[in-house]
Amino acid sequence: MQIHRLPALSDNYIFVLYFPDTHQAAVVDPAEAEPVLNCLFSLDAQLVAILNTHHHRDHVGGNLALLQRFPDAVVYGGAEDRERIPGQQQFLKEGDRIVLGDRPADVLFVPGHTRAHIAYYFPPASSQHPGDLFCGDTLFAGGCGRLFEGTPTQMVHSLSKLRALPDNTNIWCAHEYTLKNLQFALSVDPENQALGLRYQETLRQRQLQQPTVPSLLEVEKQTNPFLRWDTPELQAAMNTADPVQSFARLRGKKDMW
Repeated sequence: MQIHRLPALSDNYIFVLYFPDTHQAAVVDPAEAEPVLNCLFSLDAQLVAILNTHHHRDHVGGNLALLQRFPDAVVYGGAEDRERIPGQQQFLKEGDRIVLGDRPADVLFVPGHTRAHIAYYFPPASSQHPGDLFCGDTLFAGGCGRLFEGTPTQMVHSLSKLRALPDNTNIWCAHEYTLKNLQFALSVDPENQALGLRYQETLRQRQLQQPTVPSLLEVEKQTNPFLRWDTPELQAAMNTADPVQSFARLRGKKDMW
């Protein structure tokens, strides 16, 4: 499986999953259709699936235009998103598995950003190829999504689920928010040396207009405060020993930052 990262809108990423043996492709969270169609044309690929993580317009805006060009493509989304995702045909829940080309993907229910958010986890294809997580707006490089429809308890549970995946998992999040996320992270976790080094490297990447996605889960666990809400350092900074309260205060600070 080849993964093609396409910039879209102001800061979105769309991901085209291409299977060279069959010239078939799937797309994750098509914010708009044009960059996807251009990519498919360059690959001479047939679109067979649209994988949506949640219903927000900047993740589903290209669905119907893609279906006009590829009417047999199957649109996947969360069961709780019924009637909110354009063209949705498959309604997925925790524990479901779909197969694309030669790669199975496990469906993870990760509410918090929205009440229906799901993620797609492709386990490692071999020891040389790590797993790939398409997590929409639940987990970002250096951050996490705002709580629009969910609760802190739900988001803690969802992020804990993602944090438990193998360390070498590639995190394909849907926005280029990394630099600003790490600036906030330094404001609440200033003694974190790994975070400081990551910030400097990210600053260099963005000055060169290089993407920072994907990141590695191992790096996120070391530097992302929204995977470290229950560490002594962050609990002290949030002035609470309660993990959910620590996360809620951390998210509240980010919302106001």
